[in-house]
Amino acid sequence: MMPVLLRELAGSWRSTALWALAIVAILTLYLPLYPSLTGGDMQQLLDSLPPDLVTTLGYDDITSGAGYAQATYFGLMGFFLITAASVTWASQAIAGHEQSGRLELDLAHGVGRAQYVAAQSLALIIRVLILVAVGAVTVLAFNDSAELGLDPGPVLVASAALAGLALFCGVWSLLAGAAIGGRALSAGIGALVAVAGYALNAVSRQNPDTEWLGDASPYTWAFGDDPLKGGGTIADQWQLWIFVLVFPLTAMLALRERDLRG
Repeated sequence: MMPVLLRELAGSWRSTALWALAIVAILTLYLPLYPSLTGGDMQQLLDSLPPDLVTTLGYDDITSGAGYAQATYFGLMGFFLITAASVTWASQAIAGHEQSGRLELDLAHGVGRAQYVAAQSLALIIRVLILVAVGAVTVLAFNDSAELGLDPGPVLVASAALAGLALFCGVWSLLAGAAIGGRALSAGIGALVAVAGYALNAVSRQNPDTEWLGDASPYTWAFGDDPLKGGGTIADQWQLWIFVLVFPLTAMLALRERDLRG
């Protein structure tokens, strides 16, 4: 298991570094803009937009530091960037290596299928946590200069929510790769889960009649309690982390039950 894990981490360090640089670049671009958006002009602009649109986009509290960080990074750019990385890595972990022939070669050298899935799952979790940690450190680094007024505790909880959400989408791709195969299909399933979760959350915020849709959205499970504003704890994100734990175990069983395709 350890050789597979270490090789996967070593083989993807460049992509991990590039994703991390993209996160730092996004935060460096957006966070320093916050002080210039806290004036009356920004509020007038928001007041001119349809209230449902403002709520759907998560801009209803964008004039506060926590609301701005949530709307621009945690709930939008950070979500899409880190989820894209998670789904990309997860679809490569089994389905991609199966198509290239590397999976069959590893199994021929005495690595069990369950061990292989465990190693790939752990590699996925480690890389996603690295990206989330880079984002959290960058947010806190800009906290004073950008006048965000964030406390480290809520940033940690929101970062855990972001990690759980990205991994939730990733393990769907991982399971699809183990059960069905095909890198493109696996990536598509993870991407579909991410988009559907975001869309369900957006629709649920439009009016009370559709609020129930949020109960089925992993995005709402992550950010529904507004963790960046001090609402909720890491324990409140249990739905996400159950999937992150159970789906790799299910992937182990699925990979054991099917024939590999070169």
